[in-house]
Formats: sequence, structure tokens, C-alpha cells
Amino acid sequence: MAPPPNPGPSATVAAAGVASVGFWRWLAVAAPHLGALVVMFQTETDFAARAGFVLSWGILNFFWIALLRRPALSGALSLTLVVVLVLLSRLKHDIVQMTANFVDLMVIDRDTAAFLFTIFPGLRWSVISAALVTIPLMYALWWLDPFRIRRLPAAAGMLAFLAALVGYAFAWPDEAWRGYYDDGYLSKFSRSGVTAVSDFIHYGFMESDAVATARLNMPLLDSCHPTGRRPNIIMIHDESSFDIRSADGIKVPQGYGSHFKSFDGKARKFLAESNGGPSWFTEYNVLAGLSSRSFGRFSYFVTRIASGRVARGLPLALRRCGYDTISLYPAFGAFMSARSFQMTTGIQHFYDAHDLGAKDVEPDSFFYDKALGLMSQQAPAAPLFMFVYLAANHFPWETRFRPELTPSWRPPGNEPVVDEYLRRQAMSADDYTAFIAGLKKKFPAQPFLIVRYGDHQPEFSPHVLDPDLDEAGVGKKLENYDPRYYATYYAIDAINFEPVKSPTAMETIDGPYLPLVIQEAAGIPLDPSFEEQKAIMLRCNGMFYACRDGAEARRFNRLLIDAGQIHGL
Repeated sequence: MAPPPNPGPSATVAAAGVASVGFWRWLAVAAPHLGALVVMFQTETDFAARAGFVLSWGILNFFWIALLRRPALSGALSLTLVVVLVLLSRLKHDIVQMTANFVDLMVIDRDTAAFLFTIFPGLRWSVISAALVTIPLMYALWWLDPFRIRRLPAAAGMLAFLAALVGYAFAWPDEAWRGYYDDGYLSKFSRSGVTAVSDFIHYGFMESDAVATARLNMPLLDSCHPTGRRPNIIMIHDESSFDIRSADGIKVPQGYGSHFKSFDGKARKFLAESNGGPSWFTEYNVLAGLSSRSFGRFSYFVTRIASGRVARGLPLALRRCGYDTISLYPAFGAFMSARSFQMTTGIQHFYDAHDLGAKDVEPDSFFYDKALGLMSQQAPAAPLFMFVYLAANHFPWETRFRPELTPSWRPPGNEPVVDEYLRRQAMSADDYTAFIAGLKKKFPAQPFLIVRYGDHQPEFSPHVLDPDLDEAGVGKKLENYDPRYYATYYAIDAINFEPVKSPTAMETIDGPYLPLVIQEAAGIPLDPSFEEQKAIMLRCNGMFYACRDGAEARRFNRLLIDAGQIHGL
């Protein structure tokens, strides 16, 4: 029998070429999955988180396969989405100390994109460049991929992984405090998707009773006729400020504590609804006069959700009584939809960091000087409400902020973070004293009511309040709203005006009651919604959402919905 023909050199080269092409095609299929494994081990910290990553990865891959039928391209698209999520989570954590959440997709809006492109001017070109690189690569994978998978089995695989993810999310519920950890990006995002959709189906964005037996008869805009002289009202957002003597063993400078006292010498407590960072929770409290806790898992996005939907609040109530309303904001107005939200609650003139000419973080004196300048431009016939939002006492406290402003400062001897915090509090107190002196000098005959509050405790406060607790223990206390972690202060001051005595000026109040306290102290007639809220305050002894496990807040929300002050929620 004749031996088989010996293949020539050209045939051997051709066979090697076919094998090489086959290798690259197999590699195109396998590479995204290998890349995903690397991402998983780099970003997910324990078995449960990695299980969530695998389930999410399966959903993404089978989704794209059901759509495109090509596993290589599907894997590449899935990996691209995961990497983008990781990068966006890290970016969000750098800005607001919290990773990306599924609700980010549910409430995505123009303000968010505008904010990102404003603070990162090069981001627009980075997105365009990435698209120009990614599109040709995806086309190459489309051509290289030799496999085709039927759509029905792929869809079945996606549904199987989705069912497993739902079971996983209910077995290991998403704990809100873990959102502050800079890890577990995909697993936390996926779990939050299951719980957020479940909560949205159950009660929508905001909790409220299904029906209410009573109704609020809201007055006309010009129906408010207060007796006596109306004071100008200034509400001051004192960033991250609380009386740190609540913690044991803290050394404070001489005279510390006077900043927290009102005109009558009393120190009063303000129970915020956030700890360590999200000032917009308290912004919602003091402007809308409502609780962010009514939004459940959506509370982190409260100002974005409430924008255009919650047309009730302190500025609107004061405008009804003839006030002009102004807000000075230390960041860009698109941040958490601040401009849109504040205007929804009745702010007529909103000045953000760009409008004010702020350069990065400015000391309190910068905003006080701007406030004095804007007040000088106001017509004296109309009383003024001004919301002054300070930022100098914001984290990080690892670095000294404007040390030249406190040349004589001597650290009391605590850990460096605490001493820097105390130094900034001293700066705030001095700037406030100078502001009061400026008001008296520039407007010697004008009456003023000034109300200050700490928007939340600093992020290190749990460490000094309970130094022996680990992160999980602290997280549980935060989740259960331990008052020690949420108590700051509120103080009432006045110039050429005697604040009206009222039972609402309690020793301790929940944040949503501050608009009520301000109106009472100023002698402003309450509209029916604030009258109803006053009745709740008095029978609940200063508690709002915590009263009757949220029942009072849910009933009140329904009254506001029926009165047309809340819609679309």
C-alpha cells in the first residue's frame, strides 16, 4: 500500500494558520471570563459577595447571548459593563463616600450627568475616546466568534441565574451601611436591585397610608397676614457640627460649648437622619419639613426623587407670608439635584458655588460675607428668608484646612483627626460671631431671627462615641437609629427681635420639625399642613418618623398627597 502523501510546506503552514485562528477565537471567548475572575477576586471580599458576583455575571452573559447569540461578544460586553460599574462606584465613593446602587439607574436624571461633566471636565472626551476604541474591538469580536448559541436556552439560563440572584438577595439582605464600604461593587449593586424593585412594587418611592379620613384645606398664596413686625429669617446649615463632649475622654478648648446655646442660654438637640456624610438628608428635613426615612431604601436619593414632586416646605410657607427666599449653596447646583429640589420647596433665588465664585472648599466667612452682600441688595419692604449652607467643617480632617486662619490655635491633645475637627469648629464659631457683628453694623434697625443646626455628626463620631465597637456593631447602631449617633444641635438667636415663645422649641426635636420651630419663633401663622404637623409634634414629644413606628409620618404623607402638595410618589 502506498504511503500517504507527505504534505508540503504550504499545507503545514496553512494547518498552523487554521490552528492559530482557532486559538485566537477560543481565547476571544475565554478572555472576558478570565478578566471577570480577576475583577471578582480584586473587588469582592467574601464568599457571599463572590456568589453574588457569579450570579450577576451569569445574568449579564446570558442576556447578551439571548440578544446576540455570540458568546465572545457577550462576554466582552458583560465585562465592559462590570468594569464601568466598578469605575463609577469608585468615583461615586470618592465624591459622596458611597458606592453605586441600583437606585442610581432608577432615578438617573440630567442633573447627575451635568454634575459629573462639571466637576470632571475631561470626562466627556474620555467617554468619546473609550467609545471610539471599544466599537472596533466589539466588531472584531463579532467577526472572530465562531460559536452561535440558540436564544431559547440562553433566555432560560438568564432566568435561572436571575431566580438564584433573587433568592440570594433575600437570603443575604442588602445592608444599607455596607454601601459606605469601598468594595463589593457588583454584588451590592445586584442585591440592591432586587430589594429596590421589591420595595418600589410594595409602596413606591415613599411610604404613605392608602387612604386618610381627614383632609387639609390649603390656603391661597396671599392669605397669610401675620400681626406685628416680621423678622428676616436666616437658617444656617452648620456642616458636620455636634457637641463632641457627648464622647468620653475628649479634651476641648476653653469656652467650648457656647456655640451650641440659644439666645436664652439653653442647649437643644437636633436629631438628624444621617451620620457622617449625606447632608442632603437634613436639607430635605429642614426645607420640606418631612422625613427622608419615609423613602426607605430610596432615602439616599431623597432630594433627587423629591425634586418637582414635593411642593411643600418652609420657603413656600414663608413666601405665602410675603417673604423673598434665597439660598447660598457651597457645591454645584446639579449635585443631588439641589437646585431643582430647593426651588421646588419655594427657593426663588439659588446661588451655587459657581454663582458665588467659590474656589473649592471655602471657610464659613466666605458665605457669611456673600450673605451680607446679597442682603444689602434686597428691598427693605420685603422680609427675607436666607438659607446659608456652610461646608468648611466637611471631611477630610486628616489634613489641616486653611491653617493660616488660626495662627494661635493650640491642639487640646486628642488624636489628630479630632483636634482638626475642633479647630474647624472654633473657626466656625469665630466666623459666626463676626457675622452677627456684621448684621448689627449693616442693618442696625432690622429684626433678625437666626436659627442654626448641625446637619449630621462627622463620619468619625461612632469611633469616639463607641471606640470598642467594630464596623458591624457600628453599622447595626446606625441602622437602628441610635440617637447618640444622630444627635447634633439647634440654636435660636435674634437681633432686634424677641422670639415668640412656643412649646415647639423643645429640648430635643427630630429634624423635620425645624421649619415648624422657625415659623413659631418668628410669629408666622401656620398653614393647615404645619398646624397638623404641630399637633403631631406635641403628641409625639418631638419625634416624627419614630413616633408609632412611622404611622404618624405615613398618615401625614397621605394628607399631603391628597392636598396636592406631594405628587408622583
